[in-house]
Amino acid sequence: MKVDFKPGTMVYPVPAVIVSCGSTPDEYNLVTVSWVGTICTDPPMCYISVRPSRHSHPILMKNREFVINLTTKEMAFATDWVGVKSGKDFNKFKEMKLTPGKAKVVNAPIIEESPVCIECRVREVMKLGTHDMFIADVVNVQADDKYLDKETGQFKLSDANLIAYSHGNYYELGNQIGRFGWSVQKKKKKK
Repeated sequence: MKVDFKPGTMVYPVPAVIVSCGSTPDEYNLVTVSWVGTICTDPPMCYISVRPSRHSHPILMKNREFVINLTTKEMAFATDWVGVKSGKDFNKFKEMKLTPGKAKVVNAPIIEESPVCIECRVREVMKLGTHDMFIADVVNVQADDKYLDKETGQFKLSDANLIAYSHGNYYELGNQIGRFGWSVQKKKKKK
């Protein structure tokens, strides 16, 4: 039997990412975001939603560029910590021993420890209530080559131990149970 709940955001699990922003080292900041996602494939676009009260919000508004850094099991503590501490009070890179790296296209740092760093340029900001949605073009992606299969050229992101957020908790991603299109693939005939 189903029970009714008050309307809320129950679309879980979602990625737990760290967004990096700031155009100069003295402005660099990190913020954990789970309201993040893909909008479009061509052109590649994504979004993040950030509360206007967050320290990162005016930095994002001013620079209109940021990096979505995917997080791993090894980064789980830092992912939570940068989400509950303010950049007004802490240098989050330094406190969590994360390494700011150079983005190739945008003027914001990447996190070197992240397996995938998605460089974004804001196209539009939508004020939506508790959060503002930053709709952005993906202008570059930096990926750690240790997840690249040298023989096939396939990027094996599943080897990175990515984490997800679900209703107040962080989880490791589990075992693969299928792949896109597997439900309609033709089965090979047994001889």
